[in-house]
Amino acid sequence: MSDTQNYDPSEIERMMKTAPVIPVLVVKDVGKAREQAAALVEGGLKVLEVTLRTPDALEAIKRMNLVPGAIVGAGTVTNARQLKEARAAGSEFIVSPGLTHNLGEAALTSGLPFLPGIANAGDIMRGLDLGLTHFKFFPAMASGGIPALKALSGPFGQCLFCPTGGISAETAPEWLALKNVLCVGGSWIVPDGAGLDEIKARAAQAATFAG
Repeated sequence: MSDTQNYDPSEIERMMKTAPVIPVLVVKDVGKAREQAAALVEGGLKVLEVTLRTPDALEAIKRMNLVPGAIVGAGTVTNARQLKEARAAGSEFIVSPGLTHNLGEAALTSGLPFLPGIANAGDIMRGLDLGLTHFKFFPAMASGGIPALKALSGPFGQCLFCPTGGISAETAPEWLALKNVLCVGGSWIVPDGAGLDEIKARAAQAATFAG
């Protein structure tokens, strides 16, 4: 097991319980980042995941952090260098699509709340070896959907999840009904070309989903 003295798992759990949906954001226009974050927070979704898939992602994190009430983190973090850059940009939590020993060690050392991606039992066991119990089930639909996560809940009843990948407004409540699911991640909240009013409305709908 890793040295977890800097790591407090209750922090990632608190964030996962803040709202039923964590918007997964691919920021293509950094000039709109702050306004979009404000619309999401006003709609009731405060925990925002900015994926490191675009050149301006780190700048977007900085701008979104200016929004009162926003809890902004970095997603698609795949190595220790990106984790360091995301932390320097003000990320309050880290999300990864998968889990390696090196990334896990770096995340635990940083002390930042960490939500690593897992897709199967072996991934979860690797996380447990590091002392982690909160995971992103990704890609959720491609990895077997709800039946797969239900099956994993048997041997890994101590683990809690944020399914992400292929989830929609229509299917999110079904995932949230699972006892080991605290929230879901979704890119449908901010589709390409969506205006601020639409973003706020989508966030407000998602904020009503029962967890």
